[in-house]
Amino acid sequence: MDTYLLDWANLLLRALHVITVIAWIGASFYFVWLDNHLVQPSADDLKAKGVDGELWAVHGGGFYNPQKYLVAPANLPENLHWFYWESYWTWMSGFALFVVLYLANASQMLVDPRVFAWGAPWQAVCAALAFLLVGTAVYDLACKTLGRTREGAIGNDGRVLAVVAVFVVAASWLACHLFAGRAAFLIVGATLATMMTANVAHWIIPGQRKVIAQMRAGQKPDPIHGQRGKQRSVHNTYFGLPVLAAMLSNHYGMLYQHPHNWVVLCVLMAAGVAVRVFFVKRHKGVNDWRAVAVAVVLMAGLITWLAPSPPTTAAATAPVSAAQVQAVVAERCLMCHQGAAAQKGVRLDSAEGLAAHRAQVYQQVVVQRAMPMNNATGITDDERALIGRWASQP
Repeated sequence: MDTYLLDWANLLLRALHVITVIAWIGASFYFVWLDNHLVQPSADDLKAKGVDGELWAVHGGGFYNPQKYLVAPANLPENLHWFYWESYWTWMSGFALFVVLYLANASQMLVDPRVFAWGAPWQAVCAALAFLLVGTAVYDLACKTLGRTREGAIGNDGRVLAVVAVFVVAASWLACHLFAGRAAFLIVGATLATMMTANVAHWIIPGQRKVIAQMRAGQKPDPIHGQRGKQRSVHNTYFGLPVLAAMLSNHYGMLYQHPHNWVVLCVLMAAGVAVRVFFVKRHKGVNDWRAVAVAVVLMAGLITWLAPSPPTTAAATAPVSAAQVQAVVAERCLMCHQGAAAQKGVRLDSAEGLAAHRAQVYQQVVVQRAMPMNNATGITDDERALIGRWASQP
């Protein structure tokens, strides 16, 4: 029953997380697109109201005319639509999923003795949480100390993002030398995601609330709040795709099980940044194909680098019996896939069960290299190749 309820918790939290991620990233991308497509108004009445940019769009059978004010309209309406719960629920659902799947099962999901010998699982849990806290603190300090021009204005993003890039590389290296590969990828992605939500919770939304309060009190709004919010919002749009790259790639064993998995993770996230750079510039009317070329070169290089070595002719053609595969499965897989309590209902403790799940075994063990989980049972590449030849036989 515990396993059954855990599967439901996994499913429901994962569904909530995916839905809120779509809502948050979608809203973030939309507003970046919107900002980059606004044009100066030509109508005198709009200029008189303080409208700094407007856009006409058509969607779903209707016409829309968003307008952006320099600060805010003279008469601020009571009903304002805020965009922050998408961010908060994304982080909360993701953290809950992290707790249920990783922190509560640290001995299997966080710890890999072949990577680092933790004295106790709780130590690995504390270290994983420290990544989230330290990463956010480093980024916030960089924004406060380096994110200004020489004149003191907010907006020197180059130095801040350079610090973030160095930190991400260092964090990727450290995480992949402390935790099981799959957990390491997730932790690095969660660290960036925590920075993003902290931006919303501690800077963007509070700044907007202060501006509104000043306006309703008849005071002149301090422009620093808008500048900070804009800076952190821009950063978030560049963090988004690297986070998605880290989160999605941890489902593919061929990536996180590589001996230099931290390099793999860095390359994937760098490709995500390059893709985002292209689209941000595209929104401004500039097609920077250099960014696309960088992303393509990075991914092509990664695919080439990770390609498995072809088996020898003799090994590739040698027939494999079911008994040979059952011997490997008995040693590497039956820990979780036997009897009525078999994980996901996949029973491999009989010839019939193995044959029934032949495609799943091939996909999970050979193609994605996701099983055994964290390779806890130490399956070898030769054994994976054996299963691959068996699954490919007519």
